[in-house]
Amino acid sequence: MKNNIIKNLLNLAVLVFCIALLTGCGGSEFTMAEIETDFGTMKVKLYNDTPKHKANFIKLANEGFYDGTLFHRVIQEFMIQGGDPDSKGAPPETMLGQGGPGYTIDAEIGRPHIKGALSAARLGDNQNPERKSSGSQFYIVHGKPQSIIDVKSQGGFKNITYPEETIQLYTEVGGSPFLDMEYTVFGEVVEGLDIIDKIAAVQTNRQTNRPIQDVSMKVRIIN
Repeated sequence: MKNNIIKNLLNLAVLVFCIALLTGCGGSEFTMAEIETDFGTMKVKLYNDTPKHKANFIKLANEGFYDGTLFHRVIQEFMIQGGDPDSKGAPPETMLGQGGPGYTIDAEIGRPHIKGALSAARLGDNQNPERKSSGSQFYIVHGKPQSIIDVKSQGGFKNITYPEETIQLYTEVGGSPFLDMEYTVFGEVVEGLDIIDKIAAVQTNRQTNRPIQDVSMKVRIIN
């Protein structure tokens, strides 16, 4: 009888410990952020398997680094890009996209570019063979629905074997698979995909892809 009681208490202790690990002692499994824009607010989940990018995004958001910056490069059916500190209060004719906090982040490449993917911008391979990410600039994938043939073709070209669920997301939700294994995806929009659509549809300068009317943002960590 005594042995059974001890065994039950041990099992209960293990169960409580496992629940604590899964819930983070009452917290969320993922860190969540909000990107407030002139068209509404997107809720973003930051991935745990890209810890360097996650920690950097949290740091910059908590410092207010992104507040007042613009989505300075917008291409419909491709992506919306922001995070350049030089975009704060920048006159309409100013060329943007070169600013940052003065450092880069080691690549953590692996996730696909499904619509809503939060990804780090970077310099091209010629200047940046290690594919290190910009310290602050990011883009959110807009993309478009893909055919199964196109997804598998991209996978074959890049030597990627896509799981069936990824192929389904590309065909039903959309995205930009040609970016896969090129840039670090470190989060995803879980609420507000329609906000991406609205920003992607704004009128832009044909040469710079900068919105004619500024689209600003404010970023905060919510848990």
